[in-house]
Amino acid sequence: MSEKKFIAVVDDHTMFRRGLSVLINLFPNYEVLFEAASGKELMEKMTGGQLPEIVLLDVNMPDMDGYASAEWLRQHHPDIKVLALSTMDAETAIIKMIRHGAKGYILKDAEPGELKEAFDDILALGYYYNDMVTRKVMQSINALIDEKSALHAIAKLSDREMEFLRLACSEKSYQLIAKEMFVSERTVDGYREALFKKFNVSTRVGLVLYAIKNKLVVV
Repeated sequence: MSEKKFIAVVDDHTMFRRGLSVLINLFPNYEVLFEAASGKELMEKMTGGQLPEIVLLDVNMPDMDGYASAEWLRQHHPDIKVLALSTMDAETAIIKMIRHGAKGYILKDAEPGELKEAFDDILALGYYYNDMVTRKVMQSINALIDEKSALHAIAKLSDREMEFLRLACSEKSYQLIAKEMFVSERTVDGYREALFKKFNVSTRVGLVLYAIKNKLVVV
């Protein structure tokens, strides 16, 4: 790899972002093309001219987070590889970034050598998944196989069941929920009973607690 490969660094923490840029510019054959403090700024800098081969993308940012930014890149610049950068090693965050098009996931406390390895692998292989990411993904796959797991239950939810669940976590009565969903109260009863069975709960309170615990709703 003799030609310079360009990297875009996207992170809302100025000192960390600039420190990363200094580090990356020390790597042989790599150069930081530009920095951005948010997904919106990234979009503005992706218009015309030289484009990066890799976007090193923070997951948690204001205005436009890493998930939305990765999805935008996948739709508008599918040839550009995204390497997600985060302090979170939660499997939900990792899988969500991968679903939005990230080709790798690295923690902010990783050694410089691992970052260089991630760049090399993404360009050579098309992806970079270290032991931590592989372990988290495999845990999720195993959980999906387990019919009693939360992930398995969540994966089987229909769009209408998700809509009902969101409304059930409000203070609205089942009658009002039925009106908002443009269905009969009997249909709402059916959604409720189906979710009770899938989540192994027996009350609306249990349903709400399950939804909050598994981050199906934001409170």
